[in-house]
Amino acid sequence: MNEDLVIAAQGVSKIYSNDGKEVRAVDGVSLQLKRSRSVAIVGPSGAGKSTLLHILGGLDKPTSGHVILGGADMYKLPDKGRAYLRNRKVGFVFQFYHLLPEFTALENVMMPGLMYGAGRIEMRDKAANALKLVGLAERIRHKPSELSGGESQRVAIARAIVNEPEILLCDEPTGNLDSKMSESIYELLFGLRAKSAITLVIVTHDEHLSSKTDEIIRLKDGKPLP
Repeated sequence: MNEDLVIAAQGVSKIYSNDGKEVRAVDGVSLQLKRSRSVAIVGPSGAGKSTLLHILGGLDKPTSGHVILGGADMYKLPDKGRAYLRNRKVGFVFQFYHLLPEFTALENVMMPGLMYGAGRIEMRDKAANALKLVGLAERIRHKPSELSGGESQRVAIARAIVNEPEILLCDEPTGNLDSKMSESIYELLFGLRAKSAITLVIVTHDEHLSSKTDEIIRLKDGKPLP
């Protein structure tokens, strides 16, 4: 793989059966995402945007096709191997923050490293640095119930970047936020890309957000439009 190429999809399809009818959620998509680029995936509801994002991130096995990440064909790896590659190379940010309510912001951000055997002291330092990077140095001891929606999403972003991934996959990251909070999250995401050369992929309905990216991939009925 070209050293500037972070992830590549080759002929990826995802087919479901719905009441005996074939539904092609993703239909023969091929793409290449380069280091430090920002890409928006847009399209109407049901176009396959989130399904494609989940396939790219190793969360949803395609019916056919290949996803190459870190020189490996992700879906030819055993489950543990794919999970390890995903943990080291990919960060996820979702519309719903998926924070563990019983844990503090710091503890939530530590989780990705602890899951794969990193030491608590190491992860505590990395998590604190990640929270500082997203502007929450003063909120590390707060639990999710004590945070605003924008702060919760910043914790989720800190968790996504704590292992220093090469690619950050965001699924409607501002879908639950008002316009002011959304703008602050936009600035944060693009600032992180500028600082760390991370590849940023965003599924969004927000035309304002998609207009800020280097590239826009438009999907309809699971296929990219020309």
